[in-house]
Amino acid sequence: MQCLRTSHITIRAVIFVAGEALVDLVPAKSTLDGEPGALLPRLGGGPYNVAVTVGRLGAPVSFLSRISADDFGEALVNRLNLSNVDTSHLQRGPEPTTLAVTSLGPDGGARYTFYAEGTADRLFQAPDELPEMTMLSLGTLSLVLEPGASAYEQVMRRADALTVLDPNVRPVLIDDPGAYRARFASWLSDVDLLKLSEEDAEWIAEKDAVEAAKEWHRRGPAAVVLTRGSKGLAVVAGSGELIEVPATRAQVVDTIGAGDTVHGALLSWLYTKGVRSAEHLRDLDKDAWSAALTYAGKAAAITVSRAGAEPPFGAELGPIL
Repeated sequence: MQCLRTSHITIRAVIFVAGEALVDLVPAKSTLDGEPGALLPRLGGGPYNVAVTVGRLGAPVSFLSRISADDFGEALVNRLNLSNVDTSHLQRGPEPTTLAVTSLGPDGGARYTFYAEGTADRLFQAPDELPEMTMLSLGTLSLVLEPGASAYEQVMRRADALTVLDPNVRPVLIDDPGAYRARFASWLSDVDLLKLSEEDAEWIAEKDAVEAAKEWHRRGPAAVVLTRGSKGLAVVAGSGELIEVPATRAQVVDTIGAGDTVHGALLSWLYTKGVRSAEHLRDLDKDAWSAALTYAGKAAAITVSRAGAEPPFGAELGPIL
């Protein structure tokens, strides 16, 4: 397998995470009555957070994206390097970085307003030849905003790898929900592991999340993982069995990046356990899935205990058992 190099690390990049990197502008507390607080920049984007999580947890990972050459873009790339993520497949451009203005609800949940017109990540182009990979992870804005969405979709269709998808739906950016739902359905035959929040499952399927997960499982993916907030995590796997684990207790500061941390931790767990195909996923039993989901839940509990998307390093979680 090809050995990939960056200025900081040398790794065998068998996990590729493809998608956008952006900057979340998170409001600080207001200091004057009626005046909004200052907006604090936090590096993020769903796929970006997934890649950072995988790198910090010690699995070999490369980020496939287009990132701006502006100051935000330089900070995004620097954080990838510091998080053990290979950056040799990045595309760079003079366009600005996508911005997401974030507001927090009473429960710490995040809401977003996006400034993404003409930004760098939307202009990603599918490589003529895909790099060698064992796992491919995609999702979030990168599969919605054109022209980049079609390029990432090409990568999904062409990759010879265990493919993981988290749609991470942002309804505010979806002009035609019916067309999006049809496009999502067309992806299922190319997806081995589908991971999504309970809320996203209900929005896409317009029905109960577990019922939707079982239907999607029958249509292609070897497993469908649901994040369920305070109810914990669940997976529909094997012959359609529902396996559930409780949430890990946490002192919640905000939930930014929680689902992305679950996604990245699952990739790391699967890689460490030698899972490399849909067949391997189907062979995982209840005990294995319970261990995987528990590990991912513990990682997410650390992320939500601190501001912004700040996934843990492996030393904070301990070894994968």
